[in-house]
Amino acid sequence: MHSYKDRLYLASGYLSGLCIIIIMVVVLAQIIGRLLGFIVPSAEDISGYCLSASIFFGLAYTFRDGGHIRVTLLFQNLPPKARFAQEFFVLIIGLVLASFVCWYSWYMIWESYLFEELTQGYIPMPLWAVQIPVGLGSTGLLLAVLDALAAMLGGKLPIYTQHEGEVNLEEI
Repeated sequence: MHSYKDRLYLASGYLSGLCIIIIMVVVLAQIIGRLLGFIVPSAEDISGYCLSASIFFGLAYTFRDGGHIRVTLLFQNLPPKARFAQEFFVLIIGLVLASFVCWYSWYMIWESYLFEELTQGYIPMPLWAVQIPVGLGSTGLLLAVLDALAAMLGGKLPIYTQHEGEVNLEEI
């Protein structure tokens, strides 16, 4: 099971990177198109959708890898039991927020599907289709927070805390 979760987080990171590559290809095609006298329709729209997808797909991977900004100044010198309680409290708050974002992301997608909304732009697309990465990414974040909370309930610190020592401003 552990390797399955790691593969899920890694796939999320790869999808995020793929979206950045798509943005690069679209912008490059737009530049070459301008030089050759043609336009790429909805290039800005596609780039914007891929940027949003990249952000949301990257949430779970970044959370698991310890890449989100954490202010450890207040609790880096706490005793282990106090640190454990603090991490648990923060994860409960994170779980509530991630659940809220996940629920309303999927609700937004469902409403867009029901009302048959289309994107505005040169090439109209179903809005729900470009919103799906938001729902998938927020679901991935929710699963990552649940995974960290399960580790805490098992008596261990979450895996993202292992990366705190790698970026320490006192060492610079």
